[in-house]
Amino acid sequence: MARRKSPKPRRKPARRRQRARHKRPVLRWLLVAGLLGFVALLAYTAWLDSEVRRQFEGKRWALPAQVYARPLELYPGLALTADQLQAELRRLDYRQQNRPHQPGTYSRRGRSLVITTRAFDFWDGHEPSRSLRVEFSRQGLSDIWRADTGDALDLLRLDPPLIGRIYPAHKEDRVLVRLDEVPPLLIDALLTVEDRDFYQHHGVSPRAIGRALWANLRAGHTVQGGSTLTQQLVKNFFLSSERTLTRKLNEAIMALLLEWRYDKDEILEAYLNEIYLGQDGRRAIHGFGLASQFYFERPLEQLSVEQIALLVALVKGPSYYDPRRFPARARARRDLVLSLMAEQGMLDPARAEAARQRKLGVTPRAASGVTRLPAFMDLVRRQLRRDYSDEDLRSEGLRIFTSLDPVVQQAAELALSGQIARLPGEDLQGGSVTVDVNSGEVLAVVGGRDPRFAGFNRALDAQRPIGSLVKPAIYLTALARGDYTLATLLDDGPLTLDLGGGETWQPRNFDHRSHGQVPLFQALAQSYNQATARLGLALGVPAVLDTLRALGVERELPAWPAQLLGIASLSPLEVAQMYHTLAAGGFRTPLRAIRAVLTPQGEPLNRYPLEVVQAAPALPVYLLDAALVNAVRNGTGKSAYRRLPESLTVAGKTGTTDDLRDSWFAGFSGDRLAVVWLGRDDNQPAGLTGARGALRVWADTLRRLDTQPFEPPAPLDIEWAWVDVHSGQRIDKGCSSAVRLPFAKGTAPVEQVRCKD
Repeated sequence: MARRKSPKPRRKPARRRQRARHKRPVLRWLLVAGLLGFVALLAYTAWLDSEVRRQFEGKRWALPAQVYARPLELYPGLALTADQLQAELRRLDYRQQNRPHQPGTYSRRGRSLVITTRAFDFWDGHEPSRSLRVEFSRQGLSDIWRADTGDALDLLRLDPPLIGRIYPAHKEDRVLVRLDEVPPLLIDALLTVEDRDFYQHHGVSPRAIGRALWANLRAGHTVQGGSTLTQQLVKNFFLSSERTLTRKLNEAIMALLLEWRYDKDEILEAYLNEIYLGQDGRRAIHGFGLASQFYFERPLEQLSVEQIALLVALVKGPSYYDPRRFPARARARRDLVLSLMAEQGMLDPARAEAARQRKLGVTPRAASGVTRLPAFMDLVRRQLRRDYSDEDLRSEGLRIFTSLDPVVQQAAELALSGQIARLPGEDLQGGSVTVDVNSGEVLAVVGGRDPRFAGFNRALDAQRPIGSLVKPAIYLTALARGDYTLATLLDDGPLTLDLGGGETWQPRNFDHRSHGQVPLFQALAQSYNQATARLGLALGVPAVLDTLRALGVERELPAWPAQLLGIASLSPLEVAQMYHTLAAGGFRTPLRAIRAVLTPQGEPLNRYPLEVVQAAPALPVYLLDAALVNAVRNGTGKSAYRRLPESLTVAGKTGTTDDLRDSWFAGFSGDRLAVVWLGRDDNQPAGLTGARGALRVWADTLRRLDTQPFEPPAPLDIEWAWVDVHSGQRIDKGCSSAVRLPFAKGTAPVEQVRCKD
């Protein structure tokens, strides 16, 4: 059999061999590129993972500081009416109900109120929620009883009003809640509407994407999204809101990483606190905790079924479904959520239908976090900056307790705005500061005729010549020397002082008259410039400036003779510091607006205790204060008693500057000190003396408050005498020109004069 030749291998065409040779490097480069891409993706994913951990495990949110007013303390014997207590409860957003069983509710019947208080963590301990009965008599608060046991209470402290927040730069606001503080019904409704597979998927849900795609195709437009709660959290927490493929890829990767690193409950809790749910001016409302307060003025645990459904409905679009602006849209969306809750078995059909029939239940006006007290908040910020950085105040969630008294603040606002409206001049402005005499705590600050305007704060920043408000420092300097008494005669004749260089200083009285020899107390009461200037020059301007510094004026003042008539420019707050030392018997206390600062967990960071320094001897201050009482009773401040009861003893001093540019009054009762300035921002004449302008505001402020008379305890070495207002000599107390004044023992006038009437 012939052998068959094995066929020769067929040689590939040259062109095919050439293509194969070209494919090898291309494949090689593709493999290299793919490998490099994979490495880059791993590196990028690792970087995203580090970002997720860094932000999620660190401080997740910049929390605003919360600023509170003083808490109202109730006790038997307090001078308070049932109407005033009810007004305080309304300020605290307590709700009036027939059966006030829930915290933050009350009922009233005549002079009796039943209150269920809110629990609150103060700087000195926890105050639990309690049900109480508070009884009133004609004299004030008479009794406090436990509603459950009938036991009497000696003291009750209500939760303090929240007066403002200090926000982060991006103006986000939230009230953090733990997962176990959120009603289970809210969580179930949220998952039903936004992510039914939350506890099954790993951050991205193909099933949800498919379900949303099918729903959108059937509807012909977008009606449902496929993002999981985890993806929504990533978008809000880590990413911008731009709609790009890169952002969507980042969102998916970070959602997977978040689910890999953290458990579901931790992710859900973060979502509940992060989700955007509304806008209050420039303040963004984040999280269900704050949204509950913003829309319903109540905590999450007190929400009804339909209110829970509305909050869940807002997740889809807080602006589009805003219940205050678009109630019909909000109601339709809420009812859809209620239907879904019924379909999933969370609600029985009858309960869901009953909820659909109810109104939205939102408060007519938002519980605004924008402070209505910008001037006082300005003072709080300035005092806080001594101890805290702006970053701490805007991000650490500090709880700041202040001395603001809402009742005093309201009185000061109404007095300033009301009196300015009655005075001539559209450009007239003003500012006032009210202080507690005993503690040095600032009770109220008004920065202008519109107390809600957060602009120029005249109470703190209007530095204007104080005029005759400086005079008590001059007279105190004299009385402290020991060779002057309230009856010492002063020369109120014309005065010319050579300043050198051809310049002279010639002070003149407001009435352009000279009054000859006048007693010291009368020169102060009538605010005689010539007598005061001559006294100040005899004492020495440096000695007077030393007294001003001792009283609390920290500003450096040149030792010019004109300082004796008040060319020094001070703010109302600085004047209040000076006069508070006089009201406190010579003891200087730095004025303060802050009582304590706590962490969000209730741990105390700082207490601001009372600091007291004896700045002036008690006896000369007592003598001066008596002269200031006479200045209001019989001198330039006597028009105060057109508004105040004659039985109320007060002390104070008017101040007027050249050309009637500035109108001042500083005065005090036994428990309140107030300083008022009126004028124009452009420094043009306001046309007002201290008595015709600022004094009216001051008296109107005190008229609105329960005020104690000024009756300081007399030093042991004091004696009293009746003296003549014209000569300073002793006179019978029945004479019309007689005034009763104190003297250091052994210094009272001896010579007696007869009545001239």
